[in-house]
Amino acid sequence: MIPAPFDYHRAGSVDEALRLLRDGGEDAKLLAGGHSLLPLMKLRLAAPPLLVDIGRLRELSFVREDGDTVVIGALTRHRDVETNAIVREHAPILAHVAGQVGDPQVRHRGTIGGSIAHGDPASDLPAAALAIGATFRVVGPGGERSVPAGEFFRGFLETALRPGEILTEIAVPKGGGAGWSFQKFNRRAQDWAIVGVAALAGPHPGVAMINMGPVPLRATAVEEALAGGASAAEAADRSAEGLDPPGDLNASPEYRRHLAQVLVRRALQEAGVA
Repeated sequence: MIPAPFDYHRAGSVDEALRLLRDGGEDAKLLAGGHSLLPLMKLRLAAPPLLVDIGRLRELSFVREDGDTVVIGALTRHRDVETNAIVREHAPILAHVAGQVGDPQVRHRGTIGGSIAHGDPASDLPAAALAIGATFRVVGPGGERSVPAGEFFRGFLETALRPGEILTEIAVPKGGGAGWSFQKFNRRAQDWAIVGVAALAGPHPGVAMINMGPVPLRATAVEEALAGGASAAEAADRSAEGLDPPGDLNASPEYRRHLAQVLVRRALQEAGVA
């Protein structure tokens, strides 16, 4: 289908993008890689009157160390996250998950910030960010602020980003050699996951689920079980506790609950939980 008519502006800086968003009103949208927004526009599920293109803002494409944190610019391409030496050393689960997104064409155009800001519960990177305890830094009319990943995803395709705000950085704690695993089940290699799990072991375990609710979410019952000394199998038995998996053409809620237990057990075992 053809999108509804819209105006288009390419921003030359973050400040210009903020001004364009302000002038465009609450319905103006940012365009980076476009792999999340453009399909919605073609289906007329989204009809923004203004697109502000920030895809060429090199100032938001970087990876750097900041003490015990790795900071990733929101416009860093998936492929660059996957191959960056700093990310691979200190946040290997994030590098691995970035390499699982879509196909090579998508990974060379799509951005980590775009994936996270879209907030799709079936997306891989939001779950990885939750499991690893990332913090998102945003800038807007009210200045700069930081939002923990656990507070960022509010509803289906809804995040804590306010009108006129831009996600600029993803701050990730260094893993310190903790075991990790990423597991997902899909019908075809490039399909959205029917169910997926990102797991980080260690003294502060993190387990996040893909497509097990209306938002990317943590499996808090599993994390509590691990903190209490449960085995991988015992913790996995609590995978669907408190979650509300959807039913669709790919799977029923019951099937997703079963998959969650299987994938969480595999992930925890691979991460080093006995």
